[in-house]
Amino acid sequence: MSKTIIPFGPQHPVLPEPLHLKLVMEDERIVEAIPAIGYVHRGLEKLTETKEFTQNTFVVERICGICSMMHAMAYCQGIETLMNLQIPDRAKFLRVIWAELHRIHSHLLWLGLLADAFGFESLFMQVWRNREKVMDIMEETAGSRVIISANTVGGTRRDLTKDMLVKISVIADEIKEDMKQVESVFLNDYTVKHRLVGVGVLTSEEAYTLGAVGPMARASGIKQDLRTLGYAAYGDLDFEPVVEKDGDSYARTVVRLKEVYQSVNLIKQAIAKLPDGDINVPVKGNPNGEVISRVEQPRGEVIYYLKANGTKNLDRLRIRTPTFANIPTLLKMLPGSQLADVPVLLLTIDPCISCTER
Repeated sequence: MSKTIIPFGPQHPVLPEPLHLKLVMEDERIVEAIPAIGYVHRGLEKLTETKEFTQNTFVVERICGICSMMHAMAYCQGIETLMNLQIPDRAKFLRVIWAELHRIHSHLLWLGLLADAFGFESLFMQVWRNREKVMDIMEETAGSRVIISANTVGGTRRDLTKDMLVKISVIADEIKEDMKQVESVFLNDYTVKHRLVGVGVLTSEEAYTLGAVGPMARASGIKQDLRTLGYAAYGDLDFEPVVEKDGDSYARTVVRLKEVYQSVNLIKQAIAKLPDGDINVPVKGNPNGEVISRVEQPRGEVIYYLKANGTKNLDRLRIRTPTFANIPTLLKMLPGSQLADVPVLLLTIDPCISCTER
């Protein structure tokens, strides 16, 4: 049978960002997928070497708006380690609250895009209406809907008043109730299950071998969540990683849906345990040495490598993002699938190309 190469992306209706794949086809079946990385390279890692280390917080936030809070948290935690800074307990809990709001906002965005890929426009609108509540509360508490710039080296740049905390708690409860109304469509609808169950199966062994991270790994039965390491205030909160065993597209959907509820629970815990006190400490001197900082983003583990030389400028900042780690799993899942499954399979890794290429 003759083979045909079909380009998929970088422009495609289902792609929120420009990922380019060359699909080698035999009739309607995929036999090989070849990725093309570098379509939106912006040189942000090099830019951080020209800025002062305190300014780089704003640069790394712009690697990706959807997970900007976690990018800044990973960077600030690395600098704080190099400078032996102990941030206030209140700042640790504030970081958790805003980080989990970002996780909810990211997962709701993804669930909406998945519904849109099926052609379920009303479901897409319902989910994104819930997402708007998160965006509004971030704007009210931090001044911006996406890139909130709440983190700074030494703690947080902003505080939350009691009224704001009450409102966040109320919004979190509303999101939980709203998602329960649409949950049955994602979990039980015949069309959704037909498109997801048994599609793009990634076994636990394959996920481990290929280095899958985040919901991709947890949907294949790997109990890996960096929040369990206890960074920020996660060590003071009760939760277990959300794990599914089947490793297919349906399992990945279930993991992200359950993580919305998990994030709501973590926000409620953090608000209940939020201590009084300062939100940051003075930063004196410059960082020196090398460090690796790891944080659990909505898509999985992000790794920051920082090398400082005792001046205001870093020698090197290197970032390994979760989408980059999950692309090999996509290339594993695509062969053997039908062309019609490609948009959904691609979405199930929750690709963030602006993170990947920087």
